[in-house]
Amino acid sequence: MSASRPKRSSSTPGWGGPLRLVLRLTVMGIGLGVITGTTLKLLAPQLAGGSKPAAAGKAAAALLPTAQPLPRGMALGRFEPKTELTAVSKKWAQLAARHKDLQASGYLLVLDDGRYAQLQPDKALPAASSIKTPILLAGLEDLDAGKLRWNEPLTLSKEVVGGGAGWMASKPVGTRFPFWEAATEMIRVSDNSATNLLIKRLGGKVALNARFQAMGLTATVVNNWLPDLDGTNTTSSLDLARSIALVDTGEMLSPRARDLFRGVMGTSRTNTLLPLGLLMGLGGDSADPDSALLAHGVTVLNKTGDIGIAYADGGLIELPNGQRAVAAFMVKGPFNDPRSTDLIRAMAAEVARALIGKPGGAAPAASR
Repeated sequence: MSASRPKRSSSTPGWGGPLRLVLRLTVMGIGLGVITGTTLKLLAPQLAGGSKPAAAGKAAAALLPTAQPLPRGMALGRFEPKTELTAVSKKWAQLAARHKDLQASGYLLVLDDGRYAQLQPDKALPAASSIKTPILLAGLEDLDAGKLRWNEPLTLSKEVVGGGAGWMASKPVGTRFPFWEAATEMIRVSDNSATNLLIKRLGGKVALNARFQAMGLTATVVNNWLPDLDGTNTTSSLDLARSIALVDTGEMLSPRARDLFRGVMGTSRTNTLLPLGLLMGLGGDSADPDSALLAHGVTVLNKTGDIGIAYADGGLIELPNGQRAVAAFMVKGPFNDPRSTDLIRAMAAEVARALIGKPGGAAPAASR
């Protein structure tokens, strides 16, 4: 019996296998060609010229304008008196000497270059509502530190209701006002109840006075709730100017809190002292001094004080040459004596003549 053998297939070999092999080889060949071509293209410059492309790149870069760093911006200035404007200081002294029964104080400092003028700048006088400027500074410092919220409600109590300026006193006890509204109304319409709300929220008179001392506002003291018609709350022209400069020079408050300070100060309605005095120094007069000053390139952010026996005004002055100055004036005298306000305007007029000069002309040179 013969051994069995496997049957042979009767079908002929197919073309599927060889075709697949050819297709694979073709794809591989195309891929290798692409990779090789790309590599040669990238290496060609180096193979042809060695390091010349690098040198050429440096040469081309040398032909381009040199990039300069962007400017860091205008300097914020410093509260640092350097050169006294003696002509202004003497003029202030002459103006005050005409009224023996008035006590006057004034201070001016150009934050950009240190020019200054002074008249008994450290003299403590009744602050009236001008003390609201350092109170606003203290409030925004706490806002910056996260110790209070911009919309934090403050509750009107019998203790803090203050007569005189403002409208909050007409609201029922227990009414709640957001911090931002109290801070704004304190400056905008000089609301005394709003001020007392802030004094209480910031820890009371003793705590607030300690903070003023820490800020270097040595003559600024809150002894009574506003309106303090007896004038027991005190400050000085130097302190008022410094409280504004601490903000504008960036020494205190973050940029956002500084913007809030400037925004609130810009709402002040009373412009008949420092702003009007500046305008008068430029030869003008207007029922709207702020708008008239804009035509001269001057902006004033100020806060006044008025209790009849004492008047004050302190503010930031933006000058047409881009510089900024702080100025403050205080006068104590007989009740509702027009000479007090006239004296403040006259001193402010000297500031305009010294720092701004004639309309359209160059600013005067520093007096020494």
